[in-house]
Amino acid sequence: MADRPQASRPTKRKTKRKKKLTPGRVIKRIFLTLLAVVVGLGVAGAVAVLIGYQRTEVPDPNTEFTTNTSYIYYDNAKTKLGDIEVQNRQSITYAQMPDSIKNAVVAAENNTFWTDPGYSVPGMVRAAVNIARGGSLQSGSTITQQYIKVMYLTEQQTISRKIKELLLARKLTHQMSKQQILTGYLNTIYFGRGAYGIQAASHAYFDEDAEDLTTQQSAVLAAVLNNPGYLDPDENGGDSQPLLDRYRYVLQSMVKSGYLSADEAATYSEKLPKLPKIPVSEKYRGPQGFLLKSVEDELATLPVDQSQVRGGGYKIITTFDKTDQDAAVKSAKKYTKMSATDSGHKSSKNLHVAITSIDVKTGGVLAMYGGPDYIENSRNWATTPRATASTFKPFALATGLENGFSLYSIMNGDTFTPPGDGVPIRNEFSEQYGPVTLLKATAQSINTAFVDLDTKLPGDGPQKVIDTAQKIGAIKEKSAQDWKPNDRVAIGSAQVSPLNMANAYATFADNGTYTQHHMISEILDSKGHVVYKAKPATHQAISKDVDSNVSYALQGVVKDGTGAAAQQLGRPVAGKTGTQGVGDEITSAWFTGYTRQVATSVMYVAGDGGNKDLDPYKRPYDATFFGSGYPLLTWMDYMQTATDGQKILDFPDPAKINQDKYPSPPPQTHTPKKTSTPKATHTPKPSSTPTGSAPPTSAPPTKSAPPASAPATTSAPATSAPATTKAPPTKTAPPPTDTSSATSKSTSKDTTKPKKPKAGPSEGG
Repeated sequence: MADRPQASRPTKRKTKRKKKLTPGRVIKRIFLTLLAVVVGLGVAGAVAVLIGYQRTEVPDPNTEFTTNTSYIYYDNAKTKLGDIEVQNRQSITYAQMPDSIKNAVVAAENNTFWTDPGYSVPGMVRAAVNIARGGSLQSGSTITQQYIKVMYLTEQQTISRKIKELLLARKLTHQMSKQQILTGYLNTIYFGRGAYGIQAASHAYFDEDAEDLTTQQSAVLAAVLNNPGYLDPDENGGDSQPLLDRYRYVLQSMVKSGYLSADEAATYSEKLPKLPKIPVSEKYRGPQGFLLKSVEDELATLPVDQSQVRGGGYKIITTFDKTDQDAAVKSAKKYTKMSATDSGHKSSKNLHVAITSIDVKTGGVLAMYGGPDYIENSRNWATTPRATASTFKPFALATGLENGFSLYSIMNGDTFTPPGDGVPIRNEFSEQYGPVTLLKATAQSINTAFVDLDTKLPGDGPQKVIDTAQKIGAIKEKSAQDWKPNDRVAIGSAQVSPLNMANAYATFADNGTYTQHHMISEILDSKGHVVYKAKPATHQAISKDVDSNVSYALQGVVKDGTGAAAQQLGRPVAGKTGTQGVGDEITSAWFTGYTRQVATSVMYVAGDGGNKDLDPYKRPYDATFFGSGYPLLTWMDYMQTATDGQKILDFPDPAKINQDKYPSPPPQTHTPKKTSTPKATHTPKPSSTPTGSAPPTSAPPTKSAPPASAPATTSAPATSAPATTKAPPTKTAPPPTDTSSATSKSTSKDTTKPKKPKAGPSEGG
């Protein structure tokens, strides 16, 4: 019996063990264990921080701070295009720095600098939270922390790096005076333009020593260091408004900090001090200067630390193809020289050609010719918007196809005055085509048909055309003009740059998918780690069915229209010519075309501003400077290299779009009358044709058209109807041409001079 109590003990212990394994007790045990770990780690962490603090050494800014040149490469990542910049830094003493720059920087960047411990706890918390959420590491919120960040020159996105920054900031405030910290900061911080430190920045922006800076100039430099890539007008496409806004903020901060009176700030805030023209570095010499500058401009928009990318020995890989770029330069020089020679000019200095070429699938810019020498003339014609003329017509065609029309909808091919418009619309040579399909109107670039389409589109038709153009990639730029919706918008008054025009046509080449163009594909740090990889924005701009019809129509331009010379490429090509006429002058001439893999836009303009008459440079046997002349020849010459070795790909067959929607046309509201047409005697062909300059010849289409489901005499919904009794006239004329004049005003009379038989007022071609 004495054994029973002993025997019962194991039973009781087993019972207790079972109770410990209940869910509540398990959770309690886990919690206590974690608490013990946290406490232990906290103690260990505290010890680690203490040891780290004791071992942390403060670097000497004059011996430790260095930058390494970062290089820009072509897309093969082996061939150097140039360098981003070599370090430009000169250290000066605290006494040599004017009070105005010290006060401006402290007021704008860290107004508690003189009293704080060198770090901001709220700022550190924000940075830690941002990292925990997967975001990028934020900059230090105090001048001391920013200084430490610059000294380390690292892109490491970790909390440990932030802890180092905190330890150094704390130690700096014990080992260095505030004056020493501010001196080090102002001698190392990046101001843009390759300038590290206030002395280099003073020369880069105002071409003078830092000690001579005025209060206004100091406020500008304090403003620009906040984001050099965005705030420097030279890096922001000439837009000074962002800098002006930040400059005013700096001045107001100086008032709040007691460094400036309200009256002084009000006076200084009226405008920015003058930013003198600073001599351009020789590294920008030649046509490659435009590439380097464009890469720098794009770099300024990327989510990377500018000072580190520019001064950290980084490798910036672009999308530029060296072979294609060389071909673009060669073609541009060849045909501008030929134009000047053939037209009797001693120089082609006032004739400008732009070439941009885009990889259809990636959006990467393969080649860009903006001019012969960036230093001599820094205007990049490849990024300069000018009137697009008939190269804008495909956007109207796409809009029509999306709004109930088909390639076989009938449009007015004769001279007529649009409803509510007092000025007649005419075609090149005042040609009268009678009723025409949109397919033929595209191939022959018939202005009246597209204006007719503008007026028949439901709702605000012209605005719809503009919306389509911008969705596709023909984006309105800050300096562009004449994007106002009107019944003639389809014929090219809107101004677009060749770069954006190539991007838009690349959308057509890629089944209606828009991919944003870009020039930087990848950035590697000094250790070869990828710190940036391009991920361009994309969207379905138009449906695949609509796109297949647009590409089919633009193939007709090449097979049997104004772009016939492009057949010589020996592969399927779609494209559009464009010639902008204002009064008696041709102000721009284009050819933009594409294969399935490459889209390229070529634009010719003349004069300092690109608005002068191109006619003096026309081919001897042409009536005027047509898009089907030198622009198309330049495009052909370049594309032979750009497409060399690429697989020959066909465009998709055109889908049947709206071919069952042909209601009878309403009663005719106007009767177009044929005007006199200049005879073909004004275009005598010379006995010998310059090599490479032969006029385009037409060839029959090689692809069958989609079957129409209705007779050709029917029409899409309309507010005005074309004449149905008049057949297209038969006459002897030059090869199909293309001219537009979207802004001139005149009567309906054909006042064209015999030597220059252009379109009448407000015509596109």
